[in-house]
Amino acid sequence: MAGTSTPATKLLAKEKVSHRIHNYDHDSRVGSYGDEAVDSLADRLGVASAQIFKTLVIKTDSGKLAVAVLPVPSKLSLKAAAAALGASKAVMAEQSDAERSTGYVLGGISPLGQRKRLPTVIDASALTWDRVLCSAGRRGLEIELAPQDLVQLAGAVVADVSTG
Repeated sequence: MAGTSTPATKLLAKEKVSHRIHNYDHDSRVGSYGDEAVDSLADRLGVASAQIFKTLVIKTDSGKLAVAVLPVPSKLSLKAAAAALGASKAVMAEQSDAERSTGYVLGGISPLGQRKRLPTVIDASALTWDRVLCSAGRRGLEIELAPQDLVQLAGAVVADVSTG
């Protein structure tokens, strides 16, 4: 599929992980990238909004960046994410730090194929699905894969980190 090559999709191909790539038209006026993905893909693909995951970059109290992956409709519990990653506190990372560290732009940050792989926690709800979707590393581009593959490739821990 033309125009779908990103570090995340290259990693999936290299590791021979079964996946599908889904495109949608990104509207540059939209600021809620996860909601845009849900609105564009849930009905078309016949998936629940809770199967579409967002990737958030956080900063722990040690000053290190980390990644939390959770369903788009949910909110991140920074306290739970910090605890899962062995920290006592976390805050949302600055956009510039998140982009510089991952190599992706906000709204297209993938938990896979980051410039420097960050410690990652994936919400436990992912394991309740056969397939989940997450950013493929570009706005308007999503990867569909088994949650166990996402956990393994991201080197992630799994914990309850979402609320609502």
